[in-house]
Amino acid sequence: MDRTEAQLREKLLKAEFEPEIVEQAIAYVYSYGYLDDERYVRNYIEYRKEQKSRRQLEQELQFRKGVSPELIQRVYEELEPADEKAMIRKHLEKKHYIPSQSDEKQRQKMIASLQRKGFRTGDILTVIKEYKEI
Repeated sequence: MDRTEAQLREKLLKAEFEPEIVEQAIAYVYSYGYLDDERYVRNYIEYRKEQKSRRQLEQELQFRKGVSPELIQRVYEELEPADEKAMIRKHLEKKHYIPSQSDEKQRQKMIASLQRKGFRTGDILTVIKEYKEI
């Protein structure tokens, strides 16, 4: 199972290993290439970029996996970006959202749902406007 350096450090410290031993273990796994945060971030993003927004992936990697924002940004610059508007369309279809049959309250609820998923408000409004024109 792949882990980030922060995850491995946390796991070993939680198992009550001495900090010096933890650092030695991390250096050991790095020396054999078993631990590589950049590879982890690249795989994480590639595998999930069609299901989750960029912002959501960035937050998961930074706050749950302990990866630096700089590394996340660098990897994102190298990868082909996902079409977030297509992901928003897919979500609207999945929720059977039809703008012509929805009132303002339902519209706001859908927008809030998409924002919580990390999509940009501008992209959300653009896609909803496209749906109205269809």
